[in-house]
Amino acid sequence: MSILVLQGSTRENGNTEQLVRLALEGISYREIALRDKWILPIRDQRHEEGGFDAVDDDYDDVILEVLRHETLVFATPVYWYGVSGVMKNFIDRWSQSLRDPRFDFKQVMSQKKAYVIVTGGDNPRIKALPLIQQLKYTFDFVGMPLEGYLIGKASKPAEILKDTRAVREAGWLNASLQSQVIPS
Repeated sequence: MSILVLQGSTRENGNTEQLVRLALEGISYREIALRDKWILPIRDQRHEEGGFDAVDDDYDDVILEVLRHETLVFATPVYWYGVSGVMKNFIDRWSQSLRDPRFDFKQVMSQKKAYVIVTGGDNPRIKALPLIQQLKYTFDFVGMPLEGYLIGKASKPAEILKDTRAVREAGWLNASLQSQVIPS
Protein backbone atom coordinates (compact mmCIF):
# COMPACT_ATOMS: atom_id res chain seq x y z
CA MET A 1 0.00 0.00 0.00
CA SER A 2 1.40 3.37 -0.98
CA ILE A 3 0.24 6.42 0.94
CA LEU A 4 0.34 10.04 -0.20
CA VAL A 5 -0.40 12.88 2.20
CA LEU A 6 -1.72 16.04 0.55
CA GLN A 7 -0.79 18.60 3.17
CA GLY A 8 -3.06 21.64 3.00
CA SER A 9 -1.58 23.53 5.93
CA THR A 10 0.07 26.84 5.11
CA ARG A 11 2.05 26.73 8.38
CA GLU A 12 5.15 24.56 8.37
CA ASN A 13 5.25 22.12 11.31
CA GLY A 14 1.82 23.27 12.44
CA ASN A 15 -0.80 21.29 14.29
CA THR A 16 -2.13 19.61 11.15
CA GLU A 17 1.33 18.32 10.23
CA GLN A 18 1.92 17.14 13.79
CA LEU A 19 -1.36 15.22 13.80
CA VAL A 20 -0.46 13.61 10.48
CA ARG A 21 2.90 12.52 11.91
CA LEU A 22 1.14 10.93 14.90
CA ALA A 23 -1.36 9.13 12.67
CA LEU A 24 1.32 7.82 10.31
CA GLU A 25 4.10 7.08 12.80
CA GLY A 26 6.06 4.02 11.70
CA ILE A 27 4.33 3.92 8.30
CA SER A 28 6.06 4.74 5.03
CA TYR A 29 4.40 7.60 3.14
CA ARG A 30 5.11 10.44 0.76
CA GLU A 31 3.94 13.96 1.54
CA ILE A 32 3.30 16.91 -0.73
CA ALA A 33 3.00 20.28 0.98
CA LEU A 34 0.57 22.12 -1.27
CA ARG A 35 1.85 25.43 0.16
CA ASP A 36 5.14 24.72 -1.65
CA LYS A 37 3.44 24.13 -4.99
CA TRP A 38 2.28 26.75 -7.41
CA ILE A 39 -1.27 25.71 -8.29
CA LEU A 40 -3.35 28.37 -9.94
CA PRO A 41 -7.10 28.67 -9.38
CA ILE A 42 -9.35 26.97 -11.91
CA ARG A 43 -10.42 28.84 -14.98
CA ASP A 44 -13.66 27.06 -15.75
CA GLN A 45 -13.66 26.07 -19.39
CA ARG A 46 -15.74 22.91 -19.07
CA HIS A 47 -18.32 24.10 -21.56
CA GLU A 48 -16.02 25.80 -24.05
CA GLU A 49 -15.47 24.15 -27.40
CA GLY A 50 -11.78 23.39 -26.89
CA GLY A 51 -12.13 22.49 -23.23
CA PHE A 52 -9.44 23.48 -20.78
CA ASP A 53 -6.30 25.32 -21.83
CA ALA A 54 -3.03 23.92 -20.54
CA VAL A 55 -1.84 25.68 -17.39
CA ASP A 56 1.85 26.17 -16.68
CA ASP A 57 2.00 25.46 -12.95
CA ASP A 58 2.66 22.54 -10.57
CA TYR A 59 -0.80 20.95 -10.69
CA ASP A 60 0.09 18.34 -13.30
CA ASP A 61 3.08 17.08 -11.31
CA VAL A 62 0.96 16.81 -8.16
CA ILE A 63 -1.99 15.03 -9.79
CA LEU A 64 0.32 12.52 -11.49
CA GLU A 65 1.80 11.75 -8.07
CA VAL A 66 -1.73 11.34 -6.67
CA LEU A 67 -2.54 8.83 -9.40
CA ARG A 68 0.52 6.73 -8.43
CA HIS A 69 -0.67 6.09 -4.86
CA GLU A 70 -3.33 3.77 -3.46
CA THR A 71 -4.23 5.69 -0.30
CA LEU A 72 -4.64 9.47 -0.07
CA VAL A 73 -4.64 11.47 3.15
CA PHE A 74 -6.12 14.95 2.79
CA ALA A 75 -4.75 17.03 5.68
CA THR A 76 -5.97 20.57 6.25
CA PRO A 77 -6.60 23.03 9.01
CA VAL A 78 -10.11 24.44 9.17
CA TYR A 79 -9.93 27.83 7.45
CA TRP A 80 -13.15 29.80 7.77
CA TYR A 81 -15.10 26.56 8.21
CA GLY A 82 -13.72 24.92 5.07
CA VAL A 83 -10.53 23.47 3.66
CA SER A 84 -7.50 25.71 3.22
CA GLY A 85 -7.23 27.75 0.04
CA VAL A 86 -4.31 25.71 -1.29
CA MET A 87 -6.33 22.51 -0.83
CA LYS A 88 -9.40 24.05 -2.46
CA ASN A 89 -7.41 25.25 -5.50
CA PHE A 90 -5.98 21.75 -5.89
CA ILE A 91 -9.37 20.01 -5.70
CA ASP A 92 -11.03 22.57 -7.99
CA ARG A 93 -8.50 21.67 -10.66
CA TRP A 94 -9.81 18.09 -10.68
CA SER A 95 -12.29 19.44 -13.26
CA GLN A 96 -9.38 19.57 -15.69
CA SER A 97 -8.31 16.03 -14.82
CA LEU A 98 -11.82 14.78 -15.56
CA ARG A 99 -11.27 15.95 -19.15
CA ASP A 100 -7.63 14.85 -19.43
CA PRO A 101 -7.29 12.31 -22.29
CA ARG A 102 -4.22 10.68 -20.68
CA PHE A 103 -6.32 8.81 -18.12
CA ASP A 104 -9.83 8.00 -16.92
CA PHE A 105 -9.67 10.16 -13.81
CA LYS A 106 -12.85 8.89 -12.15
CA GLN A 107 -11.95 5.27 -12.75
CA VAL A 108 -8.42 5.68 -11.37
CA MET A 109 -9.60 7.66 -8.34
CA SER A 110 -12.30 5.07 -7.59
CA GLN A 111 -9.53 2.54 -6.95
CA LYS A 112 -8.07 4.63 -4.11
CA LYS A 113 -8.95 5.06 -0.45
CA ALA A 114 -9.23 8.48 1.18
CA TYR A 115 -8.71 9.66 4.73
CA VAL A 116 -9.05 13.19 6.09
CA ILE A 117 -7.08 14.76 8.93
CA VAL A 118 -8.29 18.15 10.14
CA THR A 119 -7.35 20.54 12.93
CA GLY A 120 -9.16 23.63 14.10
CA GLY A 121 -9.44 25.82 17.14
CA ASP A 122 -13.10 26.80 17.20
CA ASN A 123 -15.10 23.73 18.32
CA PRO A 124 -13.83 21.72 15.33
CA ARG A 125 -15.57 18.43 16.16
CA ILE A 126 -18.81 20.21 15.30
CA LYS A 127 -17.78 23.07 13.03
CA ALA A 128 -15.48 20.95 10.83
CA LEU A 129 -18.23 18.47 10.00
CA PRO A 130 -19.37 20.47 6.92
CA LEU A 131 -15.75 20.33 5.71
CA ILE A 132 -15.75 16.54 6.13
CA GLN A 133 -19.08 16.38 4.31
CA GLN A 134 -17.76 18.58 1.49
CA LEU A 135 -14.80 16.25 1.00
CA LYS A 136 -17.01 13.16 1.22
CA TYR A 137 -19.24 14.49 -1.57
CA THR A 138 -16.16 15.33 -3.61
CA PHE A 139 -14.79 11.83 -3.13
CA ASP A 140 -18.20 10.31 -3.89
CA PHE A 141 -18.26 12.18 -7.18
CA VAL A 142 -15.09 10.41 -8.32
CA GLY A 143 -16.09 7.10 -6.68
CA MET A 144 -13.36 7.19 -4.03
CA PRO A 145 -14.46 5.93 -0.61
CA LEU A 146 -13.85 8.03 2.48
CA GLU A 147 -12.43 5.42 4.84
CA GLY A 148 -12.20 7.63 7.90
CA TYR A 149 -11.41 11.03 9.30
CA LEU A 150 -9.70 12.54 12.30
CA ILE A 151 -10.51 15.95 13.78
CA GLY A 152 -8.19 17.59 16.28
CA LYS A 153 -8.67 20.71 18.41
CA ALA A 154 -5.71 23.08 18.27
CA SER A 155 -4.90 26.63 17.36
CA LYS A 156 -1.56 27.70 18.83
CA PRO A 157 1.64 25.86 17.79
CA ALA A 158 1.99 22.35 19.29
CA GLU A 159 -1.44 22.61 20.96
CA ILE A 160 -2.58 19.45 19.17
CA LEU A 161 -0.42 17.36 21.50
CA LYS A 162 -2.72 18.42 24.38
CA ASP A 163 -5.82 17.07 22.60
CA THR A 164 -5.85 13.60 24.14
CA ARG A 165 -8.85 12.55 22.08
CA ALA A 166 -7.13 13.44 18.79
CA VAL A 167 -3.93 11.72 19.91
CA ARG A 168 -5.94 8.58 20.79
CA GLU A 169 -7.81 8.70 17.46
CA ALA A 170 -4.51 9.16 15.62
CA GLY A 171 -3.51 5.84 17.20
CA TRP A 172 -6.72 4.28 15.82
CA LEU A 173 -5.96 5.58 12.34
CA ASN A 174 -2.37 4.38 12.62
CA ALA A 175 -3.52 0.88 13.60
CA SER A 176 -6.04 0.83 10.78
CA LEU A 177 -3.39 1.81 8.22
CA GLN A 178 -0.82 -0.57 9.72
CA SER A 179 -3.28 -3.45 9.29
CA GLN A 180 -3.47 -2.69 5.57
CA VAL A 181 0.31 -2.79 5.04
CA ILE A 182 1.45 -6.02 3.49
CA PRO A 183 4.52 -7.36 5.36
CA SER A 184 7.60 -7.67 3.18
